Amino acid sequence: QVQLVESGGGLVQPGGSLRLSCAASTTTFSTYAVGWYRQAPGKQRGMVAKISGGGGSTVYADAVKGRFTISRDNTKNTAYLQMNSLKPDDTAVYYCNADRSFWRLGAQTGSWGQGTQVTVSS
Repeated sequence: QVQLVESGGGLVQPGGSLRLSCAASTTTFSTYAVGWYRQAPGKQRGMVAKISGGGGSTVYADAVKGRFTISRDNTKNTAYLQMNSLKPDDTAVYYCNADRSFWRLGAQTGSWGQGTQVTVSS
């Protein structure tokens, strides 16, 4: 298991931007795929974006395509989620997930961070 720590959440106005970070406690970070997930009150947790270990493959939820960008810096053992043009519907707790298998991301068997709150409101 890898320990993951998210940061960068907060309160932002509609149309604003935030960048979330996910710092991993491993020196083999490049062997882990990483995903960002979010859970709004009363809703199930859902995939936002995910990226392969080397960064060459990415997948986005339809709701965030064109607005969010997932990236990673394996020299810093950190993954990022750049969020632009934020909407009130983006309000949720955002979680980072890591797994050695890209296709297994989202499963409870992987490593999860504690989450960071993102609130989009005027």
